Amino acid sequence: MTHFASPHTLWFLLVLVPIVATYIYRTRRGGASIHVSTIGAMARAPRTARYWLRHVPFVLRCVAIALVIIALARPQDVEHNSRTSSEGIDIVLAIDVSGTMLARDLKPDRITAARETAGNFIVDRRGDRIGIVIFAGEAYTQAPLTTDQPTLLTMLGQIESGLIEDGTAIGTGLATALNRLRESEAKSKVVILLTDGVNNRTTIAPLTAAEIAKKLGVKVYTIGVGTNGMAPYPVQDMWGDISYQPMPVEIDEQTLQQIAEMTGGEYFRATDKGALAEVYERINELEKSEVEVTEFTTYTERFLPYLLAALAALLLEFLIGQLWLRRIP
Repeated sequence: MTHFASPHTLWFLLVLVPIVATYIYRTRRGGASIHVSTIGAMARAPRTARYWLRHVPFVLRCVAIALVIIALARPQDVEHNSRTSSEGIDIVLAIDVSGTMLARDLKPDRITAARETAGNFIVDRRGDRIGIVIFAGEAYTQAPLTTDQPTLLTMLGQIESGLIEDGTAIGTGLATALNRLRESEAKSKVVILLTDGVNNRTTIAPLTAAEIAKKLGVKVYTIGVGTNGMAPYPVQDMWGDISYQPMPVEIDEQTLQQIAEMTGGEYFRATDKGALAEVYERINELEKSEVEVTEFTTYTERFLPYLLAALAALLLEFLIGQLWLRRIP
């Protein structure tokens, strides 16, 4: 983008108007004259290159004047730049993959709804490092902390029930997520723990894991997934066939609330897929990354080419006047 530092100087270009008008007037009026009987022979005389070049010096002089005025207006190249620095958040998604996550009170089932809503959350968190931990009767890391969203979404899509021993080890799942954040140097560290049941593994008690989170400065948001009352749970018969039978929904909301309160997080209940999506949106709003944008403008002076062009025009005017249009006294 071209910018003039002194644009008011361009008004001096108007001086070319009277200069050109005066030249045209004098050219048409002519100079000294002599009387001849007829100009027929002169009219039939061929017009040489010198005839056509007689106005060139004047044109070149006008061009030189215009170029000097433009140079005085200080043309500049303007480049707008911005520097963005963000202070990201380290987030670990701890997702329950126990058999009860196949219940169909969330459509099409709890685990699919959890994958889809978590995927949308990951896409919205550009610049943050995110990891994934899955747990049932045990827990393991599905994806370490990374900003590589395509890899995270691929690993998230591979989550399914039955990958590990069944059960609900909430404390182990939380502890495994905390282990991923133990050496994190991020200013803000968060665990989002999603489960649909009651802790039935005592390797690490959920509140013990919450105490560890508090000491590490990790904020834990807990999500209880499941409708109120009864929900269709998968049941396998003696022939291995799966059928769905209504069973009561049991979520240890008191423990999940205590974990959230101890660590400075919040507890949410998601009774359907839409509510679960709203929970992730709410957490997304609560945990905003700090982004600092610094804007600066760079000006590069471009007057020199115009001055050189003006000098070239004056030099060419001189050469034409001395070589082709030189008058003999």
